[in-house]
Amino acid sequence: MSKRALPLLIIAAFAAAGGLWAAQGLFGSHTGGASTSSLPAVSSITLMATPRVLPAFSLQQSDGTALTGEELHGHWTLVFIGFTHCPDVCPTTLAQLAAAQKQWAALPEASRPRVLFVSADPARDTPKITGDYAHAFNADSLAATAPVSELEAFARSLSLVFMKVAGPSGRADDYSIDHSASMVVLDPQARMAGVIVPPFDPKAIAADLIALTKASP
Repeated sequence: MSKRALPLLIIAAFAAAGGLWAAQGLFGSHTGGASTSSLPAVSSITLMATPRVLPAFSLQQSDGTALTGEELHGHWTLVFIGFTHCPDVCPTTLAQLAAAQKQWAALPEASRPRVLFVSADPARDTPKITGDYAHAFNADSLAATAPVSELEAFARSLSLVFMKVAGPSGRADDYSIDHSASMVVLDPQARMAGVIVPPFDPKAIAADLIALTKASP
C-alpha cells in the first residue's frame, strides 16, 4: 500500500463509520423502509427522522452565479463533495450518479432531482473547471466551489469532511484532497434529509429519488 493511499483509506473508513453512527443515532432507525413522516419507503437512503435546517451558505456556480439554499428549493438534491484531480472515488461516483440521472430524466424539469458536485479544491478548481468536470458526466448537474473556509462550514453542516494531504515531493502544487465518500440528500426545502453511503446502486438511488419526487407536493 502506498503512503498516498493510506490517508484516503483512513478518511473513507472514518466517513463510513460516521455514516453508520448517524444512521443509528442522529438519523433514527430508518434505513430503508418508511420514515417517521409521510415519505415513501426507500432502499438506498438513510432518512433522518427530522430534516436538519442548514445554516445559510453561498457557493460559486460554474456560470458565475451564487448557489444558495433558496436556489435548491423545489427539488430533491444529492450533494457530493470531491475535486477534479480525484483519481478514483469522484469519477466513479459521478458516473454512477449520471446513470441514476438518466433514469429520472423524463421527470418535469421544475421538480426533477438534482446532483450537486462541490469541489473542495478551489486552488485548482475554479467554478468553470468544476462545472466542466461535472457536466462531462451529465449536463444537468449543478457544480460549485467556494473559498476553503466557506467550504469547511458547508461540509460541516452536512456532516461531511475533507482535508488537504501533501504529496511525496513536498512541492506546494503536489497534494491531494481526502474527502467523505458518502453523499447527502437535501429535501425540496434544502434541508438535510438523509445520507447515502457507498457502495452506491444507481438503480436504487434513481428509484428512491423518483418516488420521493412524486410524493412531494
